[in-house]
Amino acid sequence: MINKSNQDLRLAAIDIGSNALRLHISRVRFSEKDSYPSFKRIEQVRFPLRLGTDVFSLSHKISPKNEAKFIEVMHAFKNVMEVFEVNDYMACATSAMRESKNGNYIVERVKREVGISIDIISGDMEAELINKSILNYVSTNNFVHIDVGGGSTEVNIYHNLQKIDARSFNMGSVRSIADDTKNVTKEYIERENQILKDWVQKAIKPLSSPVNAVGTGGNINKLYDLSKQSKNKILSFREIERLYKELSKRNYQERISDFGLNDDRADVIVPATEIYLKVMKAAGIKEIIIPKVGLREGIIQHLFDKNNIAQN
Repeated sequence: MINKSNQDLRLAAIDIGSNALRLHISRVRFSEKDSYPSFKRIEQVRFPLRLGTDVFSLSHKISPKNEAKFIEVMHAFKNVMEVFEVNDYMACATSAMRESKNGNYIVERVKREVGISIDIISGDMEAELINKSILNYVSTNNFVHIDVGGGSTEVNIYHNLQKIDARSFNMGSVRSIADDTKNVTKEYIERENQILKDWVQKAIKPLSSPVNAVGTGGNINKLYDLSKQSKNKILSFREIERLYKELSKRNYQERISDFGLNDDRADVIVPATEIYLKVMKAAGIKEIIIPKVGLREGIIQHLFDKNNIAQN
């Protein structure tokens, strides 16, 4: 149990996504005058290991090469956590590990060889953790939360700050460029898009107009950076559409050179942007808030709550 008598607590979140592995360490501090602690990120490590390329292709399993690299990264993350004297941690694996035929085996291997416990979380749990991180950044009671990941897209509907509906869609930036998508027909894509549109339009009916939105995920964060705007972390539908057109007319290498994108961002940002636009269009959303928080911050908040350090 962590309590208020400790003045320097360190909590760590490990995010095992479809496009990259991330370690986030935050310091939790109390002051004499504040009953609620402050969070400060003291370390963040990102390693671009694309598990989704393996899992969303015809093999549906993580390759031996990426499995070995994954174990190496977990060793490195453990060493970093030990150096920073982390008090508690949580490691969450999302859609790639969820769908991998050898995902559970790799999780067991990491536990045995590295000593890190990994939770393969459901889409609902992923959305719940992300939602923990965003509520402090919204000034409206009714909104649509859109999180586009590498393998899935989570859409959550909030009315009076209470989640009234949610759905996880098998749409993601890495999934869209995986090898087996070459066999996906135009009719299949149109059907999936129609399912998304119909669900969103039905789910937002209890919300008063205009509908607001909150966007999370590495690609929407990067779109905000590319826009070079400073308007309270808000992007308009029109600006996202403009960026989408600019990115789409360039090839992979040109996106790296013209926009300064990392190698593992340059190929997925276009399909990710398409998904944000689809959801916003279906809901009639004109602007989206981008708080630049996500699963990692949600895990930190979850650890904070679990250890009962919020008050007293």
